[in-house]
Amino acid sequence: MKPLTHKGVENLVPYPPGKPIEELEREFGIFGSIKLASNENPLGPSPMAVKAIVEKIPSLHRYPDGSGYYLKRRLGEILGLPMEQIILGNGSNEIIELIIRTFLAAGDEVVQAFPTFLVYEKMVNGARGQMISVPLRDFRIDLDDVHAAITPRTKILFINNPNNPTGTILFKDEMLRFLEGIPRDIVVVLDEAYIEFTTDPQVARGEDLLAVCPRLVVLRTFSKLYGLAGLRIGYGFADSELIDYMNRVRQPFNANALAQAAATAALDDRDFVARTLETTRTGLAFLYAGLREMGLEALPTQTNYFLIRVPIPGKQVFERMLREGVIIRAMDSYGLPEFIRINVGLPQENERFLEALKKVLEGERR
Repeated sequence: MKPLTHKGVENLVPYPPGKPIEELEREFGIFGSIKLASNENPLGPSPMAVKAIVEKIPSLHRYPDGSGYYLKRRLGEILGLPMEQIILGNGSNEIIELIIRTFLAAGDEVVQAFPTFLVYEKMVNGARGQMISVPLRDFRIDLDDVHAAITPRTKILFINNPNNPTGTILFKDEMLRFLEGIPRDIVVVLDEAYIEFTTDPQVARGEDLLAVCPRLVVLRTFSKLYGLAGLRIGYGFADSELIDYMNRVRQPFNANALAQAAATAALDDRDFVARTLETTRTGLAFLYAGLREMGLEALPTQTNYFLIRVPIPGKQVFERMLREGVIIRAMDSYGLPEFIRINVGLPQENERFLEALKKVLEGERR
């Protein structure tokens, strides 16, 4: 018989979706759980986005705007780009998939630094490509190592800045040097899902790099800063030629009507953005201080999440924290079994995390 599918799909491990919090509480006999595992915005969605959603509900019998006109127009005003250089997606994840479906042929190579966002490799393997992973150096992407991994078969580079899960950044000057040396037939994907959280003024930003690399595609999302993860809405910007090819592959109406309305409104919700950034930075300072008191190493970050080195396997910490009603992320799948990752929560959630972690680790020492 002919094989049902190809090896790239057969060897994939399905993404393990977490159980609903309500089901976890029932299973473990707990209540009032908190989730610090998915780098979400603890403040909830942008209030202006919520208002726009409510106003849009009466027209849900209509298909969404397939061109994304109003959202792309507003993004273009902010970025200083024409609308034809912008593409919308069902989350930035869909744009990653569009890039791979548009530009990658079976057998082509893709280069990434690892550990990084796990979706890149999953999608490349599913498309019969070959992922080449370059180890990080001191938890940072080494662009020289990435460049050295390029071969005549390389078609796409994935660069996550800030990098997930490490929270480290690349600087504008090093990215400019790197991009100037990249062959013109390679598509460079710069994933900036967390770029709005960065505080270092020297961080590389996609809009400053487009002129240097005509094959650069920059990705951003409304899931984190704007609190719209449940709506699945993201965007990318690049040279109009690349966007044109991706639009040929893109499904019509891929960005739903509520998501487009909410994202357009959220872009102007300056008060919510300011509160989100203040909550993040205040929370980081509090969490780092508490972890230092416990004698634990927390890696510096430029995002709303960070890695913590723990004295017992991270998976054990995850399982024991779950019983305390605190959902965190173990890092085994990233090749970092001695770490856990959390995102900043509300002040009371940050306090509860520290209390639960202290209890879990003290119980291990007894």
